[in-house]
Amino acid sequence: MAGLRAVPSSGGRVRSQPVMLVALCLVVVCATARASDPGCPDAQLFSGKLITDICWACLFPVRIAGMPIGGGRVPAGASDQPLCSCPDTLGVPHPGMTIGMWEPARIVELTAAPGCSPALGGIRLPLGSRRLLGTEGKGAYNTDDIAFHHYHWYAFPLLILLDLFFEDRCNADALMDFDILYLSELDPTWNSAELAFFVNPEAAWLANPVALAACLADGAAATAGSPIDELFWCAGTWGHLYPFTGVQPSLGSLPRETSLDAARSLAALHRRGLARRTMGADAACGAPIDPFIKKSQYQLSMFYPLPETQRAHVIGESTFRWGEWRSIPGPGEHHLYLLWRWNDCCLSVF
Repeated sequence: MAGLRAVPSSGGRVRSQPVMLVALCLVVVCATARASDPGCPDAQLFSGKLITDICWACLFPVRIAGMPIGGGRVPAGASDQPLCSCPDTLGVPHPGMTIGMWEPARIVELTAAPGCSPALGGIRLPLGSRRLLGTEGKGAYNTDDIAFHHYHWYAFPLLILLDLFFEDRCNADALMDFDILYLSELDPTWNSAELAFFVNPEAAWLANPVALAACLADGAAATAGSPIDELFWCAGTWGHLYPFTGVQPSLGSLPRETSLDAARSLAALHRRGLARRTMGADAACGAPIDPFIKKSQYQLSMFYPLPETQRAHVIGESTFRWGEWRSIPGPGEHHLYLLWRWNDCCLSVF
């Protein structure tokens, strides 16, 4: 998106443009209006909830030189090499050891009210109109009722924001601050399946009974904790990733609907070259752009309205295991998820 880019700071590290300052100013300016707008609640992202409503156990395991520390799940595609070597800017290799961990990297916000941002204190960004209004969908099976949510992606390098241990060289996308990355209200393909098809024409050959039936296996594997990366068009028990639009049948709960929208938006960002693969031995020296999502690289934990503080869930995992009940009628129908990604990094010894 124009104007939302990272630039190097005087110290050589990369910091974002002043979009974050604009967003924080909007939070202050709209603080009074927030109280009179019950349709756009404040998720209190930057409050005590930043400590109490985060699944800190989800950071583990941390794998150092091939040895895991702490309990938890290591994705199948993660690097198991103890040693590594990365070239510098002159091409001189520097040996080191491999470190891998679950990194909290993004906040994805799902809302049916265009421009509503609970992550920014409950303000309404001047982006939408009635033409862009979404719906949670209240229909049952055998109806034509649909659900539609907008999504907002925010950079959220939590370990850097809290000044916890995190090497600069392990910062795959060089984002250092809380920042707006993507808004679906500005994306015409999100509310049009026809436009989405022309952007991602592979949806045509994925719309067949064999490809759709394969998603049953992905649903079972995801619920067991290991989604099948080869089935990149499936989102487990949540539904199908294609087309990359926010329109879907209203066949389940809000956690399932918003989770599918979050997964679709993440897959769309990968296809557009806006998301990187941070998992694997070949990603230890620099995260490559991957046009197809590696589902096992990610896990999600709900932050709002009812946080997951004990565990995170993988893409496609049945909501009956983690969140069928995580919705509150009214303001609680907006959902915020913290995106965790497995990050393999080569730490040079000199």
